[in-house]
Amino acid sequence: MAKKMLRPIIRIDEEKCDGCGLCIPGCAEGALQIVNGKAKLVAENLCDGLGACLGDCPKGALIIEEREAEAFDEEAVAEHLATQKEEQEPLGCGCPGTMARRIQPQKETTNVDDFTETPSELTQWPVQFALVNPKADYFKNADLLIAADCTSFAYADFHKNLLRGRALAVGCPKLDDGMSYVEKLTAIIRQNNLKSITVAYMEVPCCGGLVRIVQEAVKRAGVPVPVNLVRISLDGKIINRQQLTA
Repeated sequence: MAKKMLRPIIRIDEEKCDGCGLCIPGCAEGALQIVNGKAKLVAENLCDGLGACLGDCPKGALIIEEREAEAFDEEAVAEHLATQKEEQEPLGCGCPGTMARRIQPQKETTNVDDFTETPSELTQWPVQFALVNPKADYFKNADLLIAADCTSFAYADFHKNLLRGRALAVGCPKLDDGMSYVEKLTAIIRQNNLKSITVAYMEVPCCGGLVRIVQEAVKRAGVPVPVNLVRISLDGKIINRQQLTA
């Protein structure tokens, strides 16, 4: 058994942790993983105790405490990261949502050039968060759909079941500036008397950031508006619908 010493190390408050996964990319040593919907410390010797991951937790569930723990081991970290790379082939950030995987289509396509066109339900342009104007007339008294970029590719009935009858703003909470989203959405809510907001997002942990962006914008706007969540699996199914309470 490895000798333990008194040193700073991460502690995770599971009561506060909602399994969003935002802390994962912040740990360069790969010491954190999402297990059964909660962040977990993989091994004590992988945590350097510096707390680089603390600022990434929106719930304040990560704490650096001083306690008896195995010493930080750089060789163990190198071996652990090499194993992760072989098993998951993630991007450099180490986020679970970037793990390479194949998805088996639910039906076979006999001819990739056999196009059957379905009418688009898009009624506006532009659609990207960075480009939409909060004062655009298509937002007035609208049912608004806030969609993560990937949802329209993963969910085959995106137009029919989500976009139809709604104004649209799309973006990626991981790759884009989330605070700019909050500010723009706050303006949209304040100026347009929205009927409702629907948030479509993927099941990967980082995509949950879109939900928190909408929650913060509604809070800042100070305008009551119903918010509905639609969570989509990687194989293109709606796995959860939920209405947020004020």
